[in-house]
Amino acid sequence: MIAKEIANQQEPVAPLAEAQPELAQPELAQPEITFPPGDLYSNEPPLETYLHLRQLILLLTCLEWHWRERTDYFAAGNLTVYYSPNQRKSEDFRGPDLFVVLNTEWKPRKSWVVWEEDGKYPNVIVEVLSDTTAKTDRGLKKQIYQDTFRTPDYFWFDPDSLEFAGFHLVDGEYQPLVANEQGWLWSHQLQLFLGVQGQQLRFFTATGELVLSPTESAHQAEQQRQQAEQQQQQAEQQRQQAEDLLAQYRARFGELPED
Repeated sequence: MIAKEIANQQEPVAPLAEAQPELAQPELAQPEITFPPGDLYSNEPPLETYLHLRQLILLLTCLEWHWRERTDYFAAGNLTVYYSPNQRKSEDFRGPDLFVVLNTEWKPRKSWVVWEEDGKYPNVIVEVLSDTTAKTDRGLKKQIYQDTFRTPDYFWFDPDSLEFAGFHLVDGEYQPLVANEQGWLWSHQLQLFLGVQGQQLRFFTATGELVLSPTESAHQAEQQRQQAEQQQQQAEQQRQQAEDLLAQYRARFGELPED
């Protein structure tokens, strides 16, 4: 009876409220994540004059044509050499006018990044001097190429004054190269001479032959073809003249006596 009275005294339970549908939460815009590039672009100023441009193109195309069967080097002009992973656009990069790296894979590159190339630095560097760069090329860059790059062969050339000099690394210091009778300087790394001809810096083989550009090579081949054709025409003319003389002899004296 007591339990029944207690049950009767309890307040009635209010019905449960109907479940309200959940409102969709607006999606928050995620910040865009920018990943650093896998390789670095070259960051070099344009060449100063048309002479500088022609000189670099000439050297580069001649070397590539001369080594067209090789795939164990990389050569480039006006391309940045990055040699410190901590500094990108500061004093820690220098862009040689022309450089050659040996014993590496030949493939296109946006720049030369030393720490991505097994620590390889250029074996040969050529700087084309100008009024605004000559002091740096003779001073700061030469010091960097000697002490940091340890580049074995370094040359510079002025297309205006025709100043030409070269250095080879000996016991950690650059020593001036001695010119031969033609005024050429020997590159131990390239196994080629560098010398001035026709107011331009050119490559020469160890035997003294000019290293031709593709255009010059094609022109030479065409000249040789024309010479061979002329020689063939001359031989044909001589043969025809001999036959004409023989015909004249037979017409006057008959057949030649047999041996």
